[in-house]
Amino acid sequence: MSQDVLVKGLTCGHCVNHVSGALKELSGVSEVTIDLVANGVSTVHISGTELSVENIAAALKKAGPKYVIA
Repeated sequence: MSQDVLVKGLTCGHCVNHVSGALKELSGVSEVTIDLVANGVSTVHISGTELSVENIAAALKKAGPKYVIA
């Protein structure tokens, strides 16, 4: 199963690494890929168990305060 989430606040590869790492720590996540749109709205592809919006938002906050669901 996979789901896509639109995320604001990513500006570079460093941001992609932070967000990917935080999401991969969630139980059931097997893979995270991100289509980066610097200073725009990026698409985050999450494979594995379907996650709640709350869990995704908490992981984004852990990665950094500027990463938010669009």
